[in-house]
Amino acid sequence: MAQTGLDSSPWSSPFFAYAGSVRVKFCGITNIDDAAEGVRLGAWAIGLIHFHGSPRNVDPAVATQIAAAFRRKCEVVGVFVNPTLDEVTRAVEDEGLTMVQLNGNEGASFCAEVKRRTGVKVAKAIHVASAADVHGAEAFRTDFHLFDRRAKGAWGGTGESFDWELLRNHRSEVPAILAGGLRSENVAEAVAIAHPFAVDVASGVELEPGRKDHAAMSAFFEAANSVGAKAA
Repeated sequence: MAQTGLDSSPWSSPFFAYAGSVRVKFCGITNIDDAAEGVRLGAWAIGLIHFHGSPRNVDPAVATQIAAAFRRKCEVVGVFVNPTLDEVTRAVEDEGLTMVQLNGNEGASFCAEVKRRTGVKVAKAIHVASAADVHGAEAFRTDFHLFDRRAKGAWGGTGESFDWELLRNHRSEVPAILAGGLRSENVAEAVAIAHPFAVDVASGVELEPGRKDHAAMSAFFEAANSVGAKAA
């Protein structure tokens, strides 16, 4: 089992901070400079994509470097799409990841086994097209649910949002992370409607896939925190 130096409970994490403010996860990080900027801004988490089908796929050596530098300052999240258990376990152990995000068709039992084998926090991506998808999230007793737009042939990173009203009255013991088409111009509205624990952004703060715009990251972080989030 990987030793992260962090308690596996999302509530005891030193990064569960600033009650009343939404947390920010910068996803699709591929280099140390962009990771450092996210940490400087106060990101709760940075996401490292482990999926060869993505233009934001991170080099394992870079992932290891990022985790070594920042894993005690924020959550370092490995994002996977339909991986094997061995692939996830190996990445967590070799790179020092503190959290795993599963973005594919992984079932509830697979998610539970990832948690058991790695000992790190687990987030399950829920691809939303209707209220039924939101309700279906409860089948996954993971540490977090990440709600993103359902898009044919895509596993996230589409730059498109879904109807945030579907989350307005959502109640769950599992904290919600809101993703999909977020940018500085709309994140405050999204937070006000959906009241998430955290917001996740990738393409909304990029110069190009895999390369962040630091000014856009700063603007997004400021906008996200201009509206207080509910207690999760």
